[in-house]
Amino acid sequence: MLKEIIVFANSVKHGNSCVAGKCTRTHEWIRPVSDSKGSAILESQTKILNERKGTKWPLKTLQKVRINLSEHAPLANHQPENYIITHGDQWTDHFKISVADADNYLDNPDDLWGDDSRVNYELIKNQEVKVSNSLYLIKLKKLELYKELRDGEIKRRAKFLYNHINYDFAVTAREFDDLIRQDQKVTLNNVIICTSLGESYNGYCYKLVASIIC
Repeated sequence: MLKEIIVFANSVKHGNSCVAGKCTRTHEWIRPVSDSKGSAILESQTKILNERKGTKWPLKTLQKVRINLSEHAPLANHQPENYIITHGDQWTDHFKISVADADNYLDNPDDLWGDDSRVNYELIKNQEVKVSNSLYLIKLKKLELYKELRDGEIKRRAKFLYNHINYDFAVTAREFDDLIRQDQKVTLNNVIICTSLGESYNGYCYKLVASIIC
């Protein structure tokens, strides 16, 4: 099936890429994955072709891209947006939208899967926490990016207030390093982020900032 999506996230997942966007026709979320387990896509597979110029370049957020998808493959209980890519097919570029145009694609959930930084997967499996979407595009007045040393590793984190709830999420967005550069902390105003509920890990689904659009 051929889909045209606007890319709202191209984040890092296990050293490869996790891509997500919204269908230009229906505004529904689509997360292209490499298999039925929701595995990441090789970064080389996400390079897009400009048919007019005959050149390829790395995928960026806000690009409008046409992708062939083989089948819908939702992860049980918590990632309904997953579609398996047709391996070997070329993704093609169809220009991009502006940051201002991204406002037309915003989501407005009451909260981001509760008020913590993760969700117990047993609660999801037992339907005590129902996940109708694992992706949200939201606009914030303020976003604080920072680095923190945990378990001997530098972790990328983001703090923000959404609908009167304070959140602190891990960051997989590729934009993080360019935005924070040498600083340990930076604050952005009037920014759009894509938030994602990740795969189950050690009994939890962690909440992530998958892109930062400003």
